[in-house]
Amino acid sequence: MKQYHELLRYILEKGKPHNDRTGVGTLSVFGYQTRFDLREGFPIVTTKRMPFRWIAEELFWFLSGSTDERELRAKGVDIWAEWADFEHTSKFGRSEGDLGPIYGYQWRSFGGDYPLRNGIDQIKELVEEIQRDPNSRRLIVTAWHPLHAKQVTLPPCHTLFQFKVEDEKVLHCQLYQRSADAFLGVPFNISSYALLMHLIAHVCDLEVGEFIHTFGDLHIYTNHIEQVKLLLSRLPFPLPKLELVGAEDYKGFEGLLKFRYENLKLIGYQSHDKIAAPVAV
Repeated sequence: MKQYHELLRYILEKGKPHNDRTGVGTLSVFGYQTRFDLREGFPIVTTKRMPFRWIAEELFWFLSGSTDERELRAKGVDIWAEWADFEHTSKFGRSEGDLGPIYGYQWRSFGGDYPLRNGIDQIKELVEEIQRDPNSRRLIVTAWHPLHAKQVTLPPCHTLFQFKVEDEKVLHCQLYQRSADAFLGVPFNISSYALLMHLIAHVCDLEVGEFIHTFGDLHIYTNHIEQVKLLLSRLPFPLPKLELVGAEDYKGFEGLLKFRYENLKLIGYQSHDKIAAPVAV
């Protein structure tokens, strides 16, 4: 994951102090891009321990269309808990746990009247369009809805992604992320979209190619700087491989929704110890 180390070093060298919504403060750069070739291994940070199961369960939660944080927590994953308490949800007249029209809703019911599921299922349309016309330049999913962005505590940070099928056999993906917490969030985002690519490629009988990660505001929180320096002092391990098991018959959109953590096998993942850091809410 030398690309991730380069990203962190770039922010430390080029970043400017920037005030932010949380009040913590950041070192921030605007506009950055990095690329990961998934054929070279599964991109997951090795210079701190990453909870791969949490990454997978969050992605499956998004794909299910759920916006109920309690369903994710039932899997033992509490990464959305800070935004799901009554203090935050009550501001919008929602009950505790109801996060509102975040990723799952936008991916599976874009433009709908929340909480009604009467919008466009972008994931279904994406998979069907890849199968119908792999040369399409319209293989896009957006999570940014300007009206809904005002109805949630944390509007989508990874806002739009586009797929491209090369030679009708290799699947590439580019993500635009408007706001990116480089130490805590970005490692999750990289591995989550790499996993999504593997799943989409599998159900569409394609091979994985490059994941291109494009950033708007890319930042390190001021209370993460020492943790970043510790991470950069460590030598990376080789990247692991991802194997999909028991999923030979998972094809098309319905096949995509069948995936569970038990279908994933991360082979050869080695890492240094976890590095704790506070979440800016």
